[in-house]
Amino acid sequence: MNKTAQSVWENCLSFIKDNIADQAYKTWFEPIKSVELTDNALYIQVPSKFFYEWLEEHYVKLLKVALTKELGKNAKLLYKIKMENTYGNKQPFTEQLPSANRVPMKPQDVDAPYKNLNPELKNPFVIPGIRNLKIESQLNANYSFDNFLEGDSNRLARSAGMAVANKPGGTSFNPLLIFGGVGLGKTHLAHAIGVEIKDKYPEKTVLYISAEIFTQQYIDSVKKNNRNDFIHFYQLIDVLIIDDVQFLSGKSGTQDVFFHIFNYLHQNGKQVILTSDKAPVDMQDIEQRLLSRFKWGLSAELHQPDYETRISILKNILYRDGVEIPDEIIEYVARNIKSNVRELEGAIISLIAQSSFNKKEVTLELAKSVVEKFVKNVKREISIDYIQKIVSDYFQLDLETLQSKTRKRHIVQARQLAMFFAKKFTKASLANIGSQIGDRDHATVLHACKTVDNLVATDKQFKKFVEDINKKLTL
Repeated sequence: MNKTAQSVWENCLSFIKDNIADQAYKTWFEPIKSVELTDNALYIQVPSKFFYEWLEEHYVKLLKVALTKELGKNAKLLYKIKMENTYGNKQPFTEQLPSANRVPMKPQDVDAPYKNLNPELKNPFVIPGIRNLKIESQLNANYSFDNFLEGDSNRLARSAGMAVANKPGGTSFNPLLIFGGVGLGKTHLAHAIGVEIKDKYPEKTVLYISAEIFTQQYIDSVKKNNRNDFIHFYQLIDVLIIDDVQFLSGKSGTQDVFFHIFNYLHQNGKQVILTSDKAPVDMQDIEQRLLSRFKWGLSAELHQPDYETRISILKNILYRDGVEIPDEIIEYVARNIKSNVRELEGAIISLIAQSSFNKKEVTLELAKSVVEKFVKNVKREISIDYIQKIVSDYFQLDLETLQSKTRKRHIVQARQLAMFFAKKFTKASLANIGSQIGDRDHATVLHACKTVDNLVATDKQFKKFVEDINKKLTL
């Protein structure tokens, strides 16, 4: 029997259905139609580019296995995208795209010097027992400079990133510290620099890692008594990218080992790139010798995107997803979501999804309902600094007074409230909270939290303080 596009696709679907949840199958595979079968290429039609990108990101391996079973190892998958999101009198049109061929970053072979090193140097990224030092870059190839749009809010950081990518270790931007609030693109830019370096200098060993995982690896190396191997492994890296370096706060052992790694890399012309949610001057519980090194290169801040940049970001997402909507709707979303890029992307993707899945035309009313729900659901990331500011303002104190050693009752209570809310709203340890609120120890913070709980139960006026401040923090 001759194979048809329909028969091939039905066989693929029966295989796919056995390998994913029913709800996922109904959402992502039932709407697909088989269109054409040419040699070893199957053409399928999907509702939108958003739909196509979701399949490529989450189900491409499953699709390829299913198709290979039907058409052999040379099977190809192509998408025909029917654009449903037109408006006015425009007719829907189709666009054809192949399944993505962007190869994941290849493992990097490194020749580890044997002199003065354990011949079985441990790679903290792999299971013990693997001898070859193949280092995965941990980079996300989708985070590139092409989709990191330039604006006034990020021009310095982006330009510095490009300079580093063109000449890693050879500019005065070493280290390059990118800092800014949540969702402004720090991680995206860090990955983009790494991806660009790998494109330009395939022979260089690039490694992206979060400070949290770095810390865990260090703790494991101490437990297993191979701290020196840990240090030597990181000394092999040409470009080291550490995300959220503020997480080293209060971890003196990890800071010490990073200090030695940093010195070695810097002295040997290797590039260090760091990201943080605050500038070096505002980092708490980071050793001065490390902070001074953070300031050796360039600290570039990412600000909230201005209106024009927000418009550009939205238009870029819509262009990428093959969706066309009126300018007034783009402007509405840009005007109402100002905080950061992540929330902006989340809102427009929600809008595209609502329109695509429900076959609704994108109208201003739909945009208002999506944005309203989205903004309501966005939770403010509350920091210890922000809590101290709110408490100080509420009691009409300055920050120095709040953190001072004075034992005046009303100031002590304000300080205890700041500690109480820091424990409630942040993931910081008691020691870290105490350190940031007047250089107290963890026992003082614990006592403060118990005192607040007791006073709430016995003092109506104090209970009102707690309720008022809680409202200000959760608005």
